[in-house]
Amino acid sequence: MTPAARVAAAAEVLDEILAGAPAEPALSGWARRSRFAGSKDRRALRDLVFDALRRRRSYAARGGADTGRGLMLGRLRDAGEDPDSVFTGVGHAPPPLSEAERTAGNPPEGAAARDLPDWLWDRFEASLGTDADGAARALRDRAPVHLRVNLLRTDRAGAVAALAGEGICARPVETVETALEVTEGARLVARSRAYLDGLVELQDAASQAVVARLAPRAGGRVLDYCAGGGGKTLALAALARAPVWAHDAHPRRMRDLPARAARAQADVRIVDDPAAEGPFDIVLCDAPCSGSGSWRRDPEAKWRLDPEGLAGLEALQARILETAAQFVAPGGRLAYATCSVLEGENRAQVEAFLARNPGWVRTDCHLWLPGPSGDGFFLAVLTAQ
Repeated sequence: MTPAARVAAAAEVLDEILAGAPAEPALSGWARRSRFAGSKDRRALRDLVFDALRRRRSYAARGGADTGRGLMLGRLRDAGEDPDSVFTGVGHAPPPLSEAERTAGNPPEGAAARDLPDWLWDRFEASLGTDADGAARALRDRAPVHLRVNLLRTDRAGAVAALAGEGICARPVETVETALEVTEGARLVARSRAYLDGLVELQDAASQAVVARLAPRAGGRVLDYCAGGGGKTLALAALARAPVWAHDAHPRRMRDLPARAARAQADVRIVDDPAAEGPFDIVLCDAPCSGSGSWRRDPEAKWRLDPEGLAGLEALQARILETAAQFVAPGGRLAYATCSVLEGENRAQVEAFLARNPGWVRTDCHLWLPGPSGDGFFLAVLTAQ
C-alpha cells in the first residue's frame, strides 16, 4: 500500500470507531476485508488510527471536521505536510480536497489543544494545577514500551543481555530498579525466549514503581485484591519471594495468571473468598478507574468517559476500599492505587475513607505523572492504628 492508501484506510476505520465501534475490532475487520495488506501495512494503519485517537480534538480542529477524513487532514497539517500530496484521488488515495475543506480548520485552543474534552480539562487543572498541561500533552504521544525484569529468574543485566541476543535493545529506567525501556525491536518481545521463559514481563515502569514503593517484606502475607491480569501480582511475588494471593471480582480477568505465574516461577494463589484466607499484611487495591494516567495506551477511553461514568467509578472505588480494609491484619497495610491522575479518584477518595474510618492513618502517598518514565499512577498506603 502507498502512504496515501494507508491514509484512506485509516479514515475508513476511524469513521467506524467514531460511529461507536471499538478500535481493535474495527482494525481487525479492516484486515479481514483487505487480504492484500501486508504486516507492515497493518502496523502502519494501526499507528495512524491510534495517533488520531490520541489527538482527536486537535486534529479535528486543524482538519475542520471530527470525521476520519477530517482527522487525517488535521494530522497532515499538524505535521506540516502538504495535504494535496496525499489527497489526490489517484489509485487508492483519498479523493482531492474540496474548496470547503481547504478553508476549514483552525489551530486548536484550550482543551482541544490538550486533546481532552472540556469537562475533563477542567478536572485536570483542578487536580494537577501547574502540572496539568504537561500531563495532558504527554497523553497525546505513544507510550514507551517497558519491561519488568523478573528477579526470580534473572537480574537487570542478565535480562538486557538475553534480549540483546534476540535483537531487542533495552536500557534501564532509572526510576525503578526492575524496569527496562525497549529502544529497538519492541515487536519482537512477545515472541522472544526472554519473554516466553519468564525473564521479563511487559509492564509499565510506573506500575512497577507502585509495587516497589510497597516493598513487600519476605514472609509477609500479601493479597492483590483487584488483580485483573495479574501484572502487579507477579511483581509482588518477585519482590516478596513469597506466596501472593490474587482475587478479582471478575475471575475471568485472571484466566492467564496461573500460566504466567508458572512461567515466572512465582507462587501465586487464586482466591475466591479473601476472608477465608486472611488476614493479610498487605492488601493492594489497584482499583478500577478512569485510566486517565494511561490514556495514551487506551485513547478511546478518554472520549468514552463522561461525568456520570466517572461518578460511578468513584462510588465503586469507595466500596472496594471499605471491603478490602476488612482483610488487613492488625498493623498491616492497605494500599490503594489507580492509574488515574484525577483528584476525585485519588487523594479525595483516600480522605473520604479516612473520614469514615478514624482508626486508619495515611502513611504514604505518591502521584506519578505520565511521561517518559511511565504512565500516571497514584498510590496511598493506609495503616490501622
